[in-house]
Amino acid sequence: MKKTSRKILRKIDKTLGAIEDWSLVVVVGIALISGLANIILRKTTTINLYWSDEVIRKSIYFCTYIGCSAAVRHRSLIRVDALPQIFPVTRKFFNFVSHLASLVFSTFLIWLGWGLLKMVYADEYATTATLQIPEWYFYAILPLVGCMMFIRILLVMWEDLFGRVEAEPLAVATEELNHG
Repeated sequence: MKKTSRKILRKIDKTLGAIEDWSLVVVVGIALISGLANIILRKTTTINLYWSDEVIRKSIYFCTYIGCSAAVRHRSLIRVDALPQIFPVTRKFFNFVSHLASLVFSTFLIWLGWGLLKMVYADEYATTATLQIPEWYFYAILPLVGCMMFIRILLVMWEDLFGRVEAEPLAVATEELNHG
């Protein structure tokens, strides 16, 4: 049973990792190309891509939230760790408290994000300024990332209790830097 659960958790971890990594690569690439094209066209011709700024803004929005899930994966969330540094025996307790606080945050992200998504979806005039893309596409990222974060936090808690699901070099290096 334990081997089967580890296999399932490893598959979930890899799937979420692929979604995070590839969506970030694609979105950053789109933002980079549209911004660069706009700069080149504006400086060399009289053409101005009026929609480029909107694409870059929405890309940053997307990357910020997907980056939250990736930060959980690499144990890179910002937290105050003064007490665990002073009293190392309390490290596991404070890690657990930090995970619980992150679970509460991701639950709020799901709940409030779903409410915002429903509200914006119901407004037929809620579209982006230049490209006229429905805004609910961008609000859909909130509950989605909340779910991804929730699952990631549970995976990290599982690792803390029972050992690593999958030892990724970056996650291990980050852990060593954070905890000496």
